[in-house]
Amino acid sequence: MRKLIQYFIKYHVAVNVIVIAVIIFGVVGASLLNSSFFPLTDSKIIKINVIYPGSSPKEIEEGVVLKIEDNLKGLEGVDRVTSTSRENSGVINVEIEKGRDVDFMLLQVKNAVDRVPSYPIGMEPLVVSKQEQIRPTISFAISGEGIPLATLKQIGRQVENDIRAIDGISQISISGYSEEEIEIAVIEENLLAYNLTFSQITQAVANSNLLVTGGTIKTQSEDFLIRANNKKYFANELANLIIRAENQGTTIRLKDVAVIRDRFSETPNQSFFNGNISVNFTINSTNSEDLISSAEKIKAYIKTFNQKQENVKLNVLNDQSITLTQRTKLLSENALIGVFLVLIFLSLFLNTRLAFWVAFGLPISFLGMFIFAGYFNVTINVLSLFGMIIVIGILVDDGIVIAENIYQHYEKGKSPVQASIDGTLEVIPPILSAIITTILAFSLFLFLDSTIGDFFGEVSVVVIITLLFSLIEALIILPAHLAHSKALKPQDQNPKKLLSKIFFKLRYINTFGENLMNWMRDKIYAPILSFSLKNRILVVSIFIGCLILSFGSVGGGIIRTSFFPQIASDRVSVKLEMPNGTSERITDSIINIIERKAKQVNQEFTSEFLSNTDKILFQNIVKNIGPGSSKGSLIINLLPGENRPTNLSSTIVANRIQELVGDVIGVESLVFGSGGNFGGSPVSVSLLGNNIKELKAAKKELRIILENNSALKDITDNDPLGIKEIQLELKDNAYNLGLDYRSVMSQVRAGFFGAEAQRFQRSQDEIRIWVRFDRQNRSSINDLDQMRIFTPTGNRVPLSEIANYTIARGEVAVNRLGGMREIQISADIKDQKTTSSTAIMRDLKTVILPKILSKYPSVRPSFEGQNREAQKLLDSLRLAGLSILALIYITIAFTFRSYSQPILLILLVPLSLTAVFWGHWIHGFPVNVLSLLGIIALIGIMVNDGLVFIGRFNSNLRDGMIFDDALYEAGKSRFRAIFLTSITTIAGLAPLIFEKSLQAQFLIPMAISVAYGIGFATLLTLLVLPMFLSFSNQFKVGLKWILTGDIIEKEKVERAVIEQAEDQFMSNSEEQNSSKRSDV
Repeated sequence: MRKLIQYFIKYHVAVNVIVIAVIIFGVVGASLLNSSFFPLTDSKIIKINVIYPGSSPKEIEEGVVLKIEDNLKGLEGVDRVTSTSRENSGVINVEIEKGRDVDFMLLQVKNAVDRVPSYPIGMEPLVVSKQEQIRPTISFAISGEGIPLATLKQIGRQVENDIRAIDGISQISISGYSEEEIEIAVIEENLLAYNLTFSQITQAVANSNLLVTGGTIKTQSEDFLIRANNKKYFANELANLIIRAENQGTTIRLKDVAVIRDRFSETPNQSFFNGNISVNFTINSTNSEDLISSAEKIKAYIKTFNQKQENVKLNVLNDQSITLTQRTKLLSENALIGVFLVLIFLSLFLNTRLAFWVAFGLPISFLGMFIFAGYFNVTINVLSLFGMIIVIGILVDDGIVIAENIYQHYEKGKSPVQASIDGTLEVIPPILSAIITTILAFSLFLFLDSTIGDFFGEVSVVVIITLLFSLIEALIILPAHLAHSKALKPQDQNPKKLLSKIFFKLRYINTFGENLMNWMRDKIYAPILSFSLKNRILVVSIFIGCLILSFGSVGGGIIRTSFFPQIASDRVSVKLEMPNGTSERITDSIINIIERKAKQVNQEFTSEFLSNTDKILFQNIVKNIGPGSSKGSLIINLLPGENRPTNLSSTIVANRIQELVGDVIGVESLVFGSGGNFGGSPVSVSLLGNNIKELKAAKKELRIILENNSALKDITDNDPLGIKEIQLELKDNAYNLGLDYRSVMSQVRAGFFGAEAQRFQRSQDEIRIWVRFDRQNRSSINDLDQMRIFTPTGNRVPLSEIANYTIARGEVAVNRLGGMREIQISADIKDQKTTSSTAIMRDLKTVILPKILSKYPSVRPSFEGQNREAQKLLDSLRLAGLSILALIYITIAFTFRSYSQPILLILLVPLSLTAVFWGHWIHGFPVNVLSLLGIIALIGIMVNDGLVFIGRFNSNLRDGMIFDDALYEAGKSRFRAIFLTSITTIAGLAPLIFEKSLQAQFLIPMAISVAYGIGFATLLTLLVLPMFLSFSNQFKVGLKWILTGDIIEKEKVERAVIEQAEDQFMSNSEEQNSSKRSDV
């Protein structure tokens, strides 16, 4: 290392070559980085999709889900299994543990599925796939005045084809219409008149609508392919298809017994853009695609399309690139302000030319990071930029220490080159330790489980790579530049060049800063340090008392807590669920009422907050009916956050709409979501058990309690009332006629649900041909009563003569978690500023649920949503955190070769929580998981100051100072370095902490933890650490006295002095041995 540093310092041209290379490759690397809204993460969920037409939720649960669950039990690498079984379909989610190869686990899950010996007859093949991460980029709607849905879909398919041809865009999803089908609507009178059955019609269609080859005829001259092409693709082409031919020569064609029509599925699924029917597109970005460039290409296509079309237009619904650009610009501005503040403090308290070369390390470190960022899948996103903001102040820390030390050697009379060599080599151990401990602390993010752990891993990567380059810059580039710069030369009192004149003028600022620093050190810090060393117990007790008071304030609710921060959203989502079976007309009427209230809020808030502008709060409203007749929703896209007042959040808009709508009688659930709940619902509990009656009773009680809590809103559960079922029971005479349940229900199902005659591909759509009663023959219970059932003897009897029925509510869905039935109840916080989600959950766990569950012993709770995400993060933190802390201890112990000094440094960390907690209180933020991540980052940063202090303290002892003087002088001599490294770190984060923009609010808690923590840690390092060292010394002296009975000097028990004595002894021994050998 010494020779390497000497080489670069002596031959600074080599350093300049490195700098030029870093600049070139760094700029290229930065230009190649993609942009994304959040860091790119791989999915850890494997989905098993079940399609079983005509089945009930219970049939899917018993026939499919339970069998697969049994085979997945004990499969290594599976975190947990959840499932939902619905009418005709189901889905099983297999969650994979962190660190596992998802592609390998996909093979394992497929093997488990294949090992099931049998599945129900009629079930479609299972689809087992890795759930892809969806990263919405931009969404738009196709609509026009009076344009029918079929036309919009046709245009939409052309738009889809055009977009798929655009380079860099691959993921497109389309919504706003149901599946297309061909319906053969049989009229029952015709069925009876021609004595036909559904199975005969189905069979006739399947046997006739064919495109099939029959082999080849090979003649001597050429081959002929035999083919029958009777394939029909549209309803009108099927009309003349022959169902049956009589002996008399008459034929019965399909059009004689049924109405054939092309149509959309009966399950409603429609969208409306500003009142007109629409087809909606969402463009998603993959890990290899750039969000901003993808959005720009789509907007360019939309502009071109709209110029060509008159009646149909494409309208942007939501553009994530705008939000990303605004957040990127905001954080970039904060970063630049942070850099500017760092430069000011460097210039103020450090030699101006030294400050320039120290600051030169900032762009070099960032450019070096850009070279390798792409290899670690780093993108330009909110969190990677936040990582750069965090590291701004840290980057100059090692540069400050090295530059200041080199300058001190220069002032001792050494040449610039020698001063650079000696000054750099002297501080390599503490500098390396400081960088390693910081890297270790940030590396903890890479091992954290949960979604937020995955996201903040990118912050860790950015910080670690940048710090490594800052280390190279500080050890090689900085000393070389200082050795050959005017910073280590006598100052010219009459500079002639412009740049020299600027630096000369700045010296006056530097002189002021120098005087200010000396005054703070000598007039404020030194007397306080002296008092503290004389009154150690009192001062330490004050700090510990403040910590206890802080924890009491957190527990008492003065300082609020929450699981996760709210992320600013530019969207309000209203979701309506009516009781299952509610007609589409009723659902539509209620969602229309809510839409009118939303428009009223738009007018109200636009006039109140945007009256001086030409902007309107609501950019657009998208109404959806479906999927299903009982569901509806409104998507309200607001002005981007930077274009509306900071006090007009999506939560305020959502709450105001909810206030105007009021209570709606008869709804199953009505949620006014404002987005931004990172990690799921803040209040979410799953009730688990296999006693369905107790589960539902416990759910009912818990839901009533949550609904009566005025601090909560949007209470929902996944166990709504099922659709009303007509449950048939055969009479005895049915069996006398040769009928049974299978034969009767197959006919009823064919008439009222439909029999699938065929499916085929028509362009990009899979079309199914359904044979069923016409709507007029299945619109009342009386139609079911009068349905004629075909008996084995060829007779037909009304269903009412062979069956009775009762009407009862069925199940909509069967949910399972961990091998048990599950009912999940969730709620949102009405006002995050006044209500703590952690307090609500604590009350649920300790008071509410124990009372409820005492009545229902078979039910047990599982806490989901944000609570589960936070718990996963904390669980992973326990193991990884202790390991990282041990490595930090080992690093410091290696540096100082001491057992006790690393412990004393680490003990400062909990004391810094006082400032962290009250910093959140001052700025009005709750302490949350991001605050915890800030504390983790703080550990690595604050240890650095302690390393500088202890390093000087040990050096003083080796120089022969008595213990108390060594402590006092270490504080005074390292006051400048410790103060400056801390103030630059705080300066880098200060602009973000005071940022009022909605877009930056969710990152501020972490910045508060680091900035306030490091500010208070400066005080702890300069005052408490000397007292800890004094206590430690007193303990060691006392222990020595107990063991030996000797009263020894304080210095003699310190490791630095002991090592010095051992080195001296070894040196003397070697001299004696060498003299004896010479005498011989």
